[in-house]
Amino acid sequence: MNITEKILAKAAGKKEVVPGEIIDANIDLAMSHDGTSPPTIDKFNQVAKKVWDPEKIVLVFDHNFPANKLGSAEFQKVTRNFSKEQSIKNIYMHGEGICHQILPEKGFIEPGKVIVGADSHTCTYGAFGAFATGLGATDLALVYATGKTWFMVPESIKVDVEGEFQENVFSKDLILNIISTIGADGANYNAIEYCGETIDDMFVSERMTMTNMSVEMGAKNGIMEPNKFTLDFLKNRGCSKFEIQNSDEDAIYSKEFNFDITDMEPQIACPHDVDNVKPITDVEGTHIDQVFIGSCTNGRFNDLKEAARVFEGNKVHEDVRVVIIPSSSEVYSKALDAGFISTFIKANAMVCSPGCGPCLGGHMGVIGEGEVALSTSNRNFKGRMGDPDSEIYLSNPAIAAKSAITGEISNIY
Repeated sequence: MNITEKILAKAAGKKEVVPGEIIDANIDLAMSHDGTSPPTIDKFNQVAKKVWDPEKIVLVFDHNFPANKLGSAEFQKVTRNFSKEQSIKNIYMHGEGICHQILPEKGFIEPGKVIVGADSHTCTYGAFGAFATGLGATDLALVYATGKTWFMVPESIKVDVEGEFQENVFSKDLILNIISTIGADGANYNAIEYCGETIDDMFVSERMTMTNMSVEMGAKNGIMEPNKFTLDFLKNRGCSKFEIQNSDEDAIYSKEFNFDITDMEPQIACPHDVDNVKPITDVEGTHIDQVFIGSCTNGRFNDLKEAARVFEGNKVHEDVRVVIIPSSSEVYSKALDAGFISTFIKANAMVCSPGCGPCLGGHMGVIGEGEVALSTSNRNFKGRMGDPDSEIYLSNPAIAAKSAITGEISNIY
């Protein structure tokens, strides 16, 4: 079996599982945020009175926090009341950051676990060798009530990556390139397993960017076997009681893709689909009105470090607005200590409190009709960040910073 099948087999109490098999799985951790908790709570109240285990539920305020309108405030009030009623202590409602960043930071994510969340980018946790996937409110409500859910065991796609990144090329460029190759629906309900020397050498933040965007190919989950950086991260977060699952040498995959990144240049996802990816040389000179650096894809410390390197001693173009949002308060604090925040402010960029911000078009930095945004987030769907007649391009943080300075999509030479 491969790593995904082994994790699901254990969760179902079986010796083995095969793709297409329907299983009932025990859940190790469940999560919802300020946008998805109230619908989940509403469904939960229709079927149960007590959650199965308050220690295994995490609630996070990140999508519209601090509340920007009455609806957001009411949603957060409902969630706070639920946490008190159900004795859920793992609630993060003080601006700690984006759920997909703070759950690993707080030591909730471990290899070999089955983790579900009412957010499509829950697949991020596959970077730690866990099976992690998003659920709808009704399914998650039943998890909150029973600690179980059903899965159809997915077929698995193996993605092998070799080679070294060129300067100013990062894992964001790699995952965009992979998405363009496999397609936005090329991995529907498949597990994507990333491997190869390039993956083995990646830092945790780079690996999280990869698994985070697995869902942009329709994948049920993205997953990697933990490397030395992952194990060091887990140790520093107090995680020690876990069982790592590794794919067998004769594991079966429905498809296999091989990538060599040696000559890959920065990649840009163009409107209005994440798989509409072009090398930066094809889109250089495209006018932009706003740059967003942040999100659960590229708002981590190393991302801000690359952006600060480019912004140092420069100013944002007079026609461009720049919104920078650290993915967590821990990242914000480290960036502050490192001098990055000062660099951003001196460059005339706006630094906002940790959260999702303009990524979903709901909070801080919404773009208007006819405007063009360059974002480090994970989606560029029509109207995603504001007006339906706006356009969104996706890039890595260094390219986003350089483009903010020039006023147009620009490479770094």
